[in-house]
Amino acid sequence: MALAPQLQIAVPYHPREESRRHSYGCGYDMEAFNFRSDGVGGVYRGYSPSFDKSLKLPIMLQFHGGGWVSGSNDSVANDFFCRRIAKLCDVVVVAVGYRLAPENRYPAAFDDGLKVLNWLGKQANLAECSKSMGNAKGGTEFKKADIQRHIVDSFGASMVEPWLAAHGDPSRCVLLGVSCGANIADYVARKAVEAGKLLDPVKVVAQVLMYPFFIGSVPTHSEIKLANSYFYDKQMCMLAWKLFLPEEEFSLDHPAANPLVPGRGPPLKHMPPTLTVVAEHDWMRDRAIAYSEELRKVNVDAPVLEYKDAVHEFATLDMLLKTPQAQACAEDIAIWVKKYISLRGHEFLINGIACQQKACSKRIICLCYVTQ
Repeated sequence: MALAPQLQIAVPYHPREESRRHSYGCGYDMEAFNFRSDGVGGVYRGYSPSFDKSLKLPIMLQFHGGGWVSGSNDSVANDFFCRRIAKLCDVVVVAVGYRLAPENRYPAAFDDGLKVLNWLGKQANLAECSKSMGNAKGGTEFKKADIQRHIVDSFGASMVEPWLAAHGDPSRCVLLGVSCGANIADYVARKAVEAGKLLDPVKVVAQVLMYPFFIGSVPTHSEIKLANSYFYDKQMCMLAWKLFLPEEEFSLDHPAANPLVPGRGPPLKHMPPTLTVVAEHDWMRDRAIAYSEELRKVNVDAPVLEYKDAVHEFATLDMLLKTPQAQACAEDIAIWVKKYISLRGHEFLINGIACQQKACSKRIICLCYVTQ
């Protein structure tokens, strides 16, 4: 699949400094929609399909994978995946960078994930302020030149991105996490539930967990059977957790690692609809499915898409991105996500063809939905 020509963002390649221990893309060109953050000084990468400029698109926050110690929001693979998702889902994708271990252990990456949600809220609120300023001057529209301009709040702590404010709808926010990024997405979703209306106008309407990086002290069937699976075996992932969690807190039942431990909060019944993507040959599969089952028990829409003959990161790893299965997975995600972001209801278009949610069942061997 060639990169979509209708995407408005062009991402140049720049050599990465070896000493950099975070995963922020380097903000070389504002025309490439590198949104500045006010949190830890990083840059969020933005992707958008071509669309009716009079409409605002939903916003998807994407958290890359890499086992806590590697990966980047501006890698070639992550760039390709974000372009694909932006086109298929018709959303503005904001690819989030976060601090990496072992230099930055838990909860650094989780805190960075939550900061981007608060940053998004500030964008919407500051945009209203700038809009009022525009009304006072006799104009309300953001001009093309505004993409290069930042409006600083009265404390100098935040900057509004006029393009994002003009074209993004934070009331339809979706979280998507890949591998360990799924752990971050789930944490952010929980914090969004706890914050409630304090995040207005930002509203997390759904989340997608792609082969989440879950583990626990009591091994599941897949953790035993597939411990030496392709690409990411259990021993390698154990090392990643040892590098990520502080030594005094290390436990496979740490709330960041095991979604099934009691007392994580908030109550699961308040969680947003959650799509879980798993691979047949991934040892982390069973725990992700078990978490989805717990969500369904309390009537949260939490389907599981399990892909046959697939390995961990089959839809996002650079060497597998152009396979038919990776493309099919992205399309299946789009079908489900659009149920929660579409303004027209459950029917929508994928590549110009009217689709219903049931269409994704042809590519999976396990699909579970809550009966309302």
